[in-house]
Amino acid sequence: MPRPDRTPAGGDRATKVAKIQKAGAAAERRRSGMIWGAAALVLALIVGAVVTAVVLDSPATADLAGVQEYDHQALDHTATPVEYDQTPPAGGPHHPAWWNCGVYADPIPDEHAVHSLEHGAVWLTYQPDLPADQIATLEDLGDQDFMLVSPHPDQESPVVATAWDHQLSLDTADERTLQAFVRAYKQGPTAPEPGAACTGGTVTDLVNRS
Repeated sequence: MPRPDRTPAGGDRATKVAKIQKAGAAAERRRSGMIWGAAALVLALIVGAVVTAVVLDSPATADLAGVQEYDHQALDHTATPVEYDQTPPAGGPHHPAWWNCGVYADPIPDEHAVHSLEHGAVWLTYQPDLPADQIATLEDLGDQDFMLVSPHPDQESPVVATAWDHQLSLDTADERTLQAFVRAYKQGPTAPEPGAACTGGTVTDLVNRS
């Protein structure tokens, strides 16, 4: 007969087994917690990296500090050639007919393009020897309303973005920066007639150059 103050041997074994099982379950929970914690950390790092990449690639973070500002007061219409202070021009006297917005493989007349700028258009121009992939970037950007895209042989920089009274010169067709320029200045408040038509004008040079 076991003594009244002693637990039976079978009870000792059961208690030990229960303790071992409890300790094992606790260790398994700790291991699971560590695994899930590590997985969550990896996921957070991946999401953070993706978000950072998206933010850095967003037009909202593009640097437009290089934009030149002008003050063109003359809005006269003229059918004769105009000598502009900028190349390409960013405002000034212009032909009565605006140039229809769109993408063009050949240079377009400054006097007509300036009238399009008056209506709030953005004009993306490039040197004719710009690499084809960069030209394609500009043409893709030009596939929207109130955009002009064309070569401009006389400009000094490889790529120039122009709106009325604003101009940005670039060494390459940096899509993010150009998108930021378009967003900032297309139909912008400095355009004398924002929202006026950019179709129904001309695609023929009507300037009297004789």
